[in-house]
Amino acid sequence: MTEVTKSTAQGVFIDNQWIASKSGKTIDVVAPAEGVVFAEIAAGNAQDVDAAVAAARAALAGDWGRLSATERGRLLSKFGLKITEHAEELAQLESRDTGKPLTQARNDMVATARYFEFYGGAADKVHGDTIPFMPGYFVTTEHVPHGVTGHIIPWNYPAQMFGRTVGPALAMGNACVVKPAEDACLTPLRLAELAATVGFPKGAINIVPGLGEEAGDALANHPGIDFISFTGSPEVGTLIQTAAAKNHIGVTMELGGKSPHVVFADADIPAAAKVIATSMVQNSGQTCSAGSRVLIEASAFDAVVAALAEEFGKLTAGTPEMDGPLGPVINATQKKRIEGFFERAEASGVPVLAQGKVADGVPEGGFFVAPRIYGPVPRKNELATQEVFGPVLAVLRFEDEEDAVRLANDTDYGLMAAVWSLDGNRALRVSRQIRAGQVYINAFGAGGGIELPFGGMKKSGHGREKGFAALHDASTIRTTIFKHG
Repeated sequence: MTEVTKSTAQGVFIDNQWIASKSGKTIDVVAPAEGVVFAEIAAGNAQDVDAAVAAARAALAGDWGRLSATERGRLLSKFGLKITEHAEELAQLESRDTGKPLTQARNDMVATARYFEFYGGAADKVHGDTIPFMPGYFVTTEHVPHGVTGHIIPWNYPAQMFGRTVGPALAMGNACVVKPAEDACLTPLRLAELAATVGFPKGAINIVPGLGEEAGDALANHPGIDFISFTGSPEVGTLIQTAAAKNHIGVTMELGGKSPHVVFADADIPAAAKVIATSMVQNSGQTCSAGSRVLIEASAFDAVVAALAEEFGKLTAGTPEMDGPLGPVINATQKKRIEGFFERAEASGVPVLAQGKVADGVPEGGFFVAPRIYGPVPRKNELATQEVFGPVLAVLRFEDEEDAVRLANDTDYGLMAAVWSLDGNRALRVSRQIRAGQVYINAFGAGGGIELPFGGMKKSGHGREKGFAALHDASTIRTTIFKHG
């Protein structure tokens, strides 16, 4: 595994350089696969956030703000290439920091580079309009940056989330202040260093690691922030939206999900089962878009469960080096939380239908959880309604198409969904009735590709990331009305 150097383990990154945090404190970084401390990060505070915001504001008034859209795009494209050059180093770092298997970490670096390639190419292609108006007037619109954008990103995909939120913000000309999650943030810190080497002006990208209740709270409440992007829990999302409202600024919120797979009897059951099982244990189930509910037509219930059980029986949680389908969960608190769901489900009589295993020889202190399937789960049971954020499937029955739609929509969330049926008319008809930001038919992807707009409905949040939609969220429209007589 990559050794973490002192420069990436300590300090805050402001104006393209590492400086000591004003707090003088550090936070231990624990390897999930071993349960041991292997690095430290700075515990940034409100003073550090002040300095980062000031640097971003100066960048907007200086070199960064003077760049054309084409020049910004070239920098982003160069950054994508730089990430590709350092992909193995970054993957090793991500794998150690999050516990995810090396293949998954490597795929994350491909995606991270792709964000900057995509937005590098898109930076000068967000065009305005001309509006027919009264005689004697010429009216145009243009997309302009918000200004200084705040980015509070989670621990499950630190590198990807950096690319997903910072990429479009930079493309539109914003200057960024990033608060990565304290549980896993070493790749964003390293990415900031790499960005400086390709020529991003001072202050364009600033990173303040630290605790959510300190650095995160300071960033969310800072009067110098013009827009906030947040991915995390609905509870914290409420706090951030409240803070943003006090400063009258906009937000993009991605707040999790309880995404359903709706499986009809005429589906290609083996294909569906393989996709459902594989996608569910990606990142050990710690994915907002995980398809954690499987809704099965009653006549096919046993066949689908048997196919899922066969797939889950192949699943083994292991260390990153074992490079299996899943690794450990992020920390001891998360492991205990997931096991609490298991204990309550079994105490209430919900049976375990299938279970994977934890590999032999994993470190005793690692945070490993064997994947499980529970069912049939009662419709109001917490396994059917709450986000577990772990490698567990809740299996439920439905009777007919109307019941399937009702059940698919019967949660507070609306992030993703999938419909499995070889009847194309029914699949499309059902998909259009599901309240979710992304709906797949005979497929499923964890958030979809870089090009595909992604975001939620209901308590899954609002606003859109990915694709050109993210560029619109990362900017605002200015209308110019010119009276020429």
